Amino acid sequence: MANSIGNMIAASCSFGLMYAERLLKDIAVEDFARFARPGGEVVNSNHPAFVFGHLSLYGPRIVENLGGDVSAVAAPESYPGLFSKDATCQDDPQGSIYPPRDAILDQFFTGYRAAESMLRETEDAKFVAENPVEGRLRELFPTTGAMHAFYVSGHFMSHLGQVSAWRRMMGLAAA
Repeated sequence: MANSIGNMIAASCSFGLMYAERLLKDIAVEDFARFARPGGEVVNSNHPAFVFGHLSLYGPRIVENLGGDVSAVAAPESYPGLFSKDATCQDDPQGSIYPPRDAILDQFFTGYRAAESMLRETEDAKFVAENPVEGRLRELFPTTGAMHAFYVSGHFMSHLGQVSAWRRMMGLAAA
């Protein structure tokens, strides 16, 4: 069977991961979970810890949805409460709210690399099937392929755009 659809979707995932690596350059560990402070004015906007933590929930979701073994990449139990779409990003100057930077990034990259592999291995028939997630997500993305293309492109890049804006507010160069 052909798996060209998965490879097309995986290309976006691969590009997004390269962009994520560039965005992380020069971000100080002590700023990773902090709101931006241009000119000393705090801006209540998603910081890198929240963005990468939020996105880290989706790599395992892709793996599981495509029938892969999610046990090695599943997010820690605390992650949904901290990083779900319903969670609120908080400034964390003491480093007591969010997991350490390395833990968040390891979860993010491990999950998405596994997702990229699953996308490349999955046969086209799986991607043209009806999206198994009921409700609004199925209305917006009627096939499994449409949903996963969104997860690794539109959703992924819109959140990385938040990190890009945060970088500029923090006085860092473009990635």
